[in-house]
Amino acid sequence: MDTRVPEIKTVDAPDGLEGAGFFATSMEKVVGMARANSLWPLPFATSCCGIEFMATMGSRYDISRFGSERPSFSPRQADLLMVMGTIAKKMAPIVKQVYEQMAEPRWVLAMGACASSGGIFDTYSVLQGIDRIIPVDVYVPGCPPRPEQVIDGLMRIQDLARNESIRRRNSPEYQALLASYNIK
Repeated sequence: MDTRVPEIKTVDAPDGLEGAGFFATSMEKVVGMARANSLWPLPFATSCCGIEFMATMGSRYDISRFGSERPSFSPRQADLLMVMGTIAKKMAPIVKQVYEQMAEPRWVLAMGACASSGGIFDTYSVLQGIDRIIPVDVYVPGCPPRPEQVIDGLMRIQDLARNESIRRRNSPEYQALLASYNIK
């Protein structure tokens, strides 16, 4: 049994002005720091990648160190959609509906070869990557990916959340991206 104590993650303060008894920074940096360290994932797991996600939630890898210890099974309370495993074409409208029900800002992580590209299942019934129906922010490769890879993917999502402008979601470029997926 591994008896090492896991490293505790500390959050660095954003750039700003410091003095005796005060700290000042921009609202955008504070919001980014809060978003990055309080992601609520919605796991959409269909196959073996879901088992690896369960291992990531366990005490050995402890995804709660990153502020994601509360998986949400309601899209209205989640801001990170983690699609794991094989997605059949019949399930594609459901995945898209779940994505549309999530509030902005929302991020998508495609976990494993099947969610990213259809994997070894190049058949008529398997969707060849979820990026055909919804925009994907981070791809985690592997079949199935190791928990360390899942944590690395989550950390990439945190980087996106931390550095994203508050106004990006209202930009014409973002609206055009959603329109290209036929998402309102």
